[in-house]
Amino acid sequence: MKRDNSIDNLKKQIEKCDNIVFLGGAGVSTESNIPDFRSADGLYKKGDYQYPPEYMLSHTFFVNHPEEFFDFYKHNMVYKDAKPNKAHIALSELEKMGKLKAVITQNIDGLHQMAGSKNVLELHGSIHRNYCIDCNENYFLEFILESQGIPRCEKCGGIVRPDVVLYEEMLDTSILERSIQYISNAKMLIVGGTSLNVYPAAGLISYFRGYPLVLINKDETPYDNRADYVFREKIGEVLSKLI
Repeated sequence: MKRDNSIDNLKKQIEKCDNIVFLGGAGVSTESNIPDFRSADGLYKKGDYQYPPEYMLSHTFFVNHPEEFFDFYKHNMVYKDAKPNKAHIALSELEKMGKLKAVITQNIDGLHQMAGSKNVLELHGSIHRNYCIDCNENYFLEFILESQGIPRCEKCGGIVRPDVVLYEEMLDTSILERSIQYISNAKMLIVGGTSLNVYPAAGLISYFRGYPLVLINKDETPYDNRADYVFREKIGEVLSKLI
């Protein structure tokens, strides 16, 4: 089938479709001034730390160097003042219209919920949920940010960690299974702001059986040749035009 990159044609498809799923990555939040990971200005290009950022976000580093982990995490993974951008708002509107059934995100910033989206599946967890690794007591983000050094549980003294998936850790199986179910049943899949190089998230596309597959990303992805629509533009600009 010939690829068509017309916004107007895709808009007509959306008007007829009532089962859309969105799969998004770090690029969705860059327009909210949250840096991504792999671009020229991304987190992984930071050279002012003793260790590579990928290692500092690993389970091993968290266990062996908790104080350095929290220092890095609070300064590089938490953007408390970030606000939803055009992409988040457009997706929320599509959900309110009854068209978008789920947002599946690799982001941990909570901006989809802040924009009003209700059914958000967070593959990598959220900075807004934190828990004691010993007694499972729950804590808000402010507790982590206000703690000096290693955040300690007020009940038992255990380390309070963010409910985010670090390198070497498994994704939540129930969220992964729900994501697969939504994508398998979707009539349209919109993928935005992700390089589609990180698994298992990138592999979720293989479960899609509908039409069309829409890719919105400023750079090429390994799935461009399989997509029915490819937009190499800002995701907020494209999504806001679609509604």
